[in-house]
Formats: sequence, structure tokens, C-alpha cells
Amino acid sequence: MTRKLTLLLSVMLILGLVLGGCAAPAGTTGTTAEQPEAATEAAPEAAPAGPFEPMVMAAENCDYGGLFKSIEAVDEKTVKFTLCYPDVAFPAKAAFSAFAINDTAYLESTGGGGDLIEKPNGTGPYTLAEWRRGDQMVFQRNEDYWGDKAIPATLVFRWGAESAQRLVELQAGTVDGIDNVGPDDFATVEGDANLQMQLRSGTNIFYVGMNNNFPPFDNERVRQAFAMAIDRQRLVDNFYPPGSSVATQFMPPSIFGYSEGQTWYDYNPDEAKKILEEEGVLPGFKTTITYRDVVRGYLPNPGIVAQDIQAQLADIGVEAEIVVMESGAFIDAANQGTLDGFHMLGWGADYPDATNFLDFHFGPGASPQFGEGFQDIWDALKEGSTKATPEERQPFYDTANELIKQHVPMIPVAHGGNGAAFKADVENAYASDIGAEQFAIMNPGGRDAFVWMQNAEPIGLYCADETDGESLRACEQVMQSLLAYEPGTGAVVASLATDWSANADLTEWTFTLRDGVKFHNGATLDANDVVLSYGVQWDASHPLHVGRAGDFTYFSSLFNGLLNAPK
Repeated sequence: MTRKLTLLLSVMLILGLVLGGCAAPAGTTGTTAEQPEAATEAAPEAAPAGPFEPMVMAAENCDYGGLFKSIEAVDEKTVKFTLCYPDVAFPAKAAFSAFAINDTAYLESTGGGGDLIEKPNGTGPYTLAEWRRGDQMVFQRNEDYWGDKAIPATLVFRWGAESAQRLVELQAGTVDGIDNVGPDDFATVEGDANLQMQLRSGTNIFYVGMNNNFPPFDNERVRQAFAMAIDRQRLVDNFYPPGSSVATQFMPPSIFGYSEGQTWYDYNPDEAKKILEEEGVLPGFKTTITYRDVVRGYLPNPGIVAQDIQAQLADIGVEAEIVVMESGAFIDAANQGTLDGFHMLGWGADYPDATNFLDFHFGPGASPQFGEGFQDIWDALKEGSTKATPEERQPFYDTANELIKQHVPMIPVAHGGNGAAFKADVENAYASDIGAEQFAIMNPGGRDAFVWMQNAEPIGLYCADETDGESLRACEQVMQSLLAYEPGTGAVVASLATDWSANADLTEWTFTLRDGVKFHNGATLDANDVVLSYGVQWDASHPLHVGRAGDFTYFSSLFNGLLNAPK
């Protein structure tokens, strides 16, 4: 079965679960963080539990514009979400690591930040034992885990920005697996009998963003001109590995919501220059190209690509200075809408649905990365998310994709082919299309420890308030959500919830929690933990709505805004 078909079947599975409860087999967690230099202390032991008092969080009404109306603990093991309008992709969102469940008492003890960011207290197959800033993270097997125990007793995360460095470490045997093999190294890995290559299917997008709050990017015709000025084919041909493709839209072809036959603006630097002159931008326009020097599957050569785009802009008379930012500061600036000029970013699938790509970036609850949003795009996305079948939904995503082309909040460049490499003796090795590798199921040749080397250090481990893949992957090993993504397929399966169902119009979703689940501090999972874990993200006025940066971008974007959001 092709990866494209597998991902599409994942979406079909979501739809098939809508009208009745599901008792999927117990799964491992789904997708794919700042810490003290010394050993990380374990979360304090849980206090004895008192009588269960069901918790409810609710909006006064739905006028605030978001998806949630209320979150209610029906009883100790049942939680119900009541929505303001239907959401067919709700199970896929409930499996995402940004919505992992925290112990209520621990969440309250951290004040919504501090230890919550540095010392996660989850329910997953690993506990975080140590985080040596700038060096490595060490995870230890959770011997009290409710599911199958992790095969490697110890899991180590290391990082290195250069793909060549990561490959040298793998060849030397100092690590068991590396992320994002360099474009020039695919053949080396595939020709080495001591290594194995695991490919991903390009479920990502690299784009050049613009913020329309900053002139001249507030002019739609100017943005369209810049869309004609970038030679996307040249970038893919010269700087991307096999399996990559030029993007004709934001959506990758293998994800539901992709519009067959849609085209992007042809490369036409002469026309671009003419328009910019007519709009008074040229001659004499100076700007910036901002990026972080972190390799991604969607951007394997960030520095070289930035230089090439700089040269392409120079060809039409635009002087662009390259600005390199630290990864965390760059992501925060993008999410807060403070990046002027051009910025280079991208996205990899968290779950296989258009809502993950389009709603997150262009919906009413999206971050101000691109400036002011567009009401016509919002309307199309809202309609697309509320229909029950792919056939009903697709026309609205076709409309949204065409409107994104018209308004040009960004320039889609490439869907990057990429992969991870492992030692040949690692059993069950795989590279997740949604960046959600579960190392607990990998057997590193019988060795006690599995050492993984990724592109960058995690930013924080309260992943409700993070969006970078390195943080999310680390959270995945420790934290768990109501549902999960099956390794290798991305299908939604049971996790902390064993059953889930919706009413006929998809506005009430009820989850039954698994018995006997313990947090790492010994506390028992109950429905109040779910209510508060979601509620502190939802309500911007909640005293625990703190996090690291305080953006909670995933919640706002995927659920169309926050309750009591600041004006």
C-alpha cells in the first residue's frame, strides 16, 4: 500500500468513527522542549486523592467565535466536549501531543509554567531523567506504564545542526538513529550495509512568508509579484533530495484537502519587476530574509536556500539582507507576528487532514504570522471542517486553496522528500510521516540504550505551548493524549481513552478513559485531568494559562480561537 493511500485511509478511519463508539486496540502515543543543566528531579509524589468532584469549564455562549462551548467531567472516567459547531476532525486533534493530559494537582502546583516546561509529569512509556542543556536528554523506562513496556531501558536524545555531522556519528556507531539525512547523503546511507534508510513521503511544505501588517506587503498585488519572482523549480532541483516536488499550493498531495490540478504563479521575474515598479516598490526596495539555521524535512539546506532566494530577489532589483535567528526566538517571533520582510518557514503533518495545514495557518484562530487574516478563507475553512464526508468537504478546501493563491500570505516552494537513518540492526525502525517516532517500540540490536540524534534541541516540554518538531517528538515519549496515532500509518487509535463517540451532528464528543493509568508521580488519571488540561489552554484568562511563551498557538489555531482572548 502506498503512503498516500495509507494517509487517506487514516482520514477515512476518522470519519468512520464519528457515528459510534470505537474500541480500538490499545495504541502507542501519536505525533511528534528548556531544562536545568543538572539531573532533572522527578515530579513530586501525588497527594492522596479525595472524593471526586466533577469539573466543568464552559463559555457563556458561542459569541467569542471559537469551537468549544464546554468541557465536562461526566463522571470519574467520562469526559464530554460540547462544540459550538461540528468538527469532523476532532478525534485526530484529540490525538495530537499538544493536547496531552496533565495531572491536575501537578498542573496547579507549577502555576502553568516553570516545572511544567522543564519536568514533565506524563503517563507515557518513558520518564525524563535528565536534561543537560546544550548536550542531551536522557529518558528512563517507565516501569509502571499501563501499556507494553519500552524495549530500550534508556532513551537518549542528542542534536546536531549539520546533517553531515549526524551521519558521521551514525557511521561511527555513537548513535542508533538520525533525523533528516542530507540530500547528498541518501546514496551513502542506502549503499552502506551497516545502515538502513527509512523514508518519509513529503507530507510537508516549505514556504516564504510575508506579514501584511508591514508595507509593502500590505499590498496584495505586491505579494503576487513576489510570488512570480521566486524560481521554485530551481530551488527544488538544486537543494532538495530525491522524492521532493515543487509546491503548487500549501497542501501536500498526500493529505486530504489537496486540490488536484491547482497551479501557482509561473516564474516570471520581468513581470514581477514591472508590477513592483508600478506599485512604487522599485527602485530602491530593501528588506530582509529571516530564518533559523535548523534543518527540516521541508528545508534541508536553509542557509544555501536563503542565499539563493537573496540572489533571485537581487535579479529584480530587491536588496534583501539575510537575518539568522535562534530557533526558539524565531518561532516565537513568527507566532507573535513580529517578523518583517520575508521569512522562511515550513510545516510537517501532525495528522493527515486539511485542518492541520490550512486552519492552523489561515483560519480565524491562526497566529498573526502572516498579519491580518482573510474572511473569505475563514468562511471556506469553517464550512469544510463542519461537513461529515470527504466528498462534502473537498469543494470548500478547493475554494480555500484558490483564495490563498489570490491573497498570497506566503509563497509555497517545496514538499521535501526526507528520511531518517538507523543502524542496520535496529528492529522496528521507521520514520513517521507525521514526525511521531515512538522509540519505545524500537529494539536497538539488544542494546540497553537507544541514542537518537535530531536537528536541534527541544525548546520546552510543555508542548501545549510549543510548535517545533524537536520539542513535540520529545514530549511524545513522556506525555500522552486522549487518542494516539498508530506508528507507521497515522491512523487514530485508543490511548488514554479507550472509547469515543459523537452525536449525530458532531457537536458532542464523549470519551471513556482507560482504567488504571498512573502519572509518573503516582496520581491516577481521571476526567478532571482532561478538563483542566484543555481548559487552561482554552481560557486565556485562566491563571494557569501561562506556558513558556504563552501563545498556545495549536489550541487557538485548531479550535478557532481562545476564550477571553486579549483584544
